[in-house]
Amino acid sequence: MKKTSLYSIIGLMAIIFSSCATNKFTRGNQYPKMYEEKPITLLVMPPINNTNHVDAKELLFTSITRPLAEAGYYIIPPFLTMEVLRAESAYDSELFIEGKLDKFRQFFGADAVVFSIIDVWEKQGFGIKTKIHYIIKSAKTNEIIYDRSCDLYLDLSVNSGSNGIIGALADLTASAINTVLTDHIKAARMANQYIFKDIPRGTYSPSYLQDMDVAADKKDISKTVK
Repeated sequence: MKKTSLYSIIGLMAIIFSSCATNKFTRGNQYPKMYEEKPITLLVMPPINNTNHVDAKELLFTSITRPLAEAGYYIIPPFLTMEVLRAESAYDSELFIEGKLDKFRQFFGADAVVFSIIDVWEKQGFGIKTKIHYIIKSAKTNEIIYDRSCDLYLDLSVNSGSNGIIGALADLTASAINTVLTDHIKAARMANQYIFKDIPRGTYSPSYLQDMDVAADKKDISKTVK
């Protein structure tokens, strides 16, 4: 092989590796508007429930705050948000998700508003299935600054490792009982955990503005967890 050909191959490989490194998923290139806006205070809206599970809205609403607070954001207390929205007959997030959000900035002092849309929330087989879409919109510009969805299946099946028909029947019975007794809130908490583990860290986190190069997962994720 000629020396020039060898150099050409090495150069081509360098370009390919450089391109792969540039296009990797990081928090910085996945959520650039979060770093531009630098929201400090978030207001979590009641979820939009597109399912027949009537409790889904309340259960998800109570579980969204914690992962956001742990990521370094100040969350307006949910009970305060709920009381004010109900008093103003504004409990339905569908009224605001496509509208202007400047009123939330004026009234609550929110920098951004967190919306969630529940598309699936049900028990399937020996497990619980949830599909939730999360959107954070700027209360200043009305732009979407964070957008992810999570299709999560919480597998509650039991495998004791026992052999034979009796062992298999025991596992089936245990799986059925486990599924019946497990509250949907567990699946919702896991979905929240996966969605917000990639969110750029807020001003109250030691990693604030220092995590732009941290690897991020894909925007839309599908997980099966035990």
